[in-house]
Amino acid sequence: MNKSINIPPLYYPLWLLLKGLSLLPLPVLYLLSDFLYLIVYYVVGYRKKVVLNNLRNAFPEKSTAEIRQIAKDFYKQFMDVVVEILKLRSMGAAEMERRIVFSNQELLDDFVQQGKTVITMGSHSCNWEWVLSAGAVQFSFPAYGIYKPLNNPFFEAFMLKTRSKLGAGLIKMKDTLRDFAANRNMPRVVAMLSDQTPLKSEITFWTTFLHQDTPFYEGAEKLAKKFKCPVLFLDVKRTKRGYYTLTFDVISDGTSDTVPITEVFAQKLEAAIRRAPANYLWTHKRWKHKRPQS
Repeated sequence: MNKSINIPPLYYPLWLLLKGLSLLPLPVLYLLSDFLYLIVYYVVGYRKKVVLNNLRNAFPEKSTAEIRQIAKDFYKQFMDVVVEILKLRSMGAAEMERRIVFSNQELLDDFVQQGKTVITMGSHSCNWEWVLSAGAVQFSFPAYGIYKPLNNPFFEAFMLKTRSKLGAGLIKMKDTLRDFAANRNMPRVVAMLSDQTPLKSEITFWTTFLHQDTPFYEGAEKLAKKFKCPVLFLDVKRTKRGYYTLTFDVISDGTSDTVPITEVFAQKLEAAIRRAPANYLWTHKRWKHKRPQS
């Protein structure tokens, strides 16, 4: 448990419950996932309107039946991700290495062996929480992830413990620039989830993404150009239940200031989503901000 975070005694039973559930084998947890899908989709209808609206706007060419099928498939895999994140709390290195395969790790290795910090730009596709831990297990160099602390002290402590269990380093979002400056010569990889919606006051970049005006954070691009970091797109594919293949794709080798890193990321992410739309996280109001009219 992260001792810097004070967890109210009220949460202790929940901590023990989640830790106990994480000890169950994944096939058993997938039975729980199947049950949760029925409750979340058919009974509670968790953010179903948001999901369907996002899908309709992102894929106007698809029929109503196709949109509803994608939504159902999304909720099924989303519940799988929930129990997989729970399993991460007790998962060992050997099982993680068996379930996550890096198809072209040599691409990342080559940059790190040059003594560089490499930025990977990922998204909320498939199981984004396993990715960093898989890197910590399989890479011969440090793997760090940028994260935004949660407001709830219990879930903040639980996720910190879960994310760092297999050796991954964690950097608070607000400390990112300071960390890069202090460790500019450290050969390592730093993972960033770059598809999140910026605060309205922080929007500096817009593009057309899935048929819609969409803002993106430019943090990865600014860091890469300031510190001459190579940038790789991380494409995650779900090969079967509980198994994923990760592929790196170069966005920038770190030698040029002219590469439109954020735009290229958006294009690669859209292509990945179109390939397997149900694997993306559709529950958030990704398009809540409107682009100013010029």
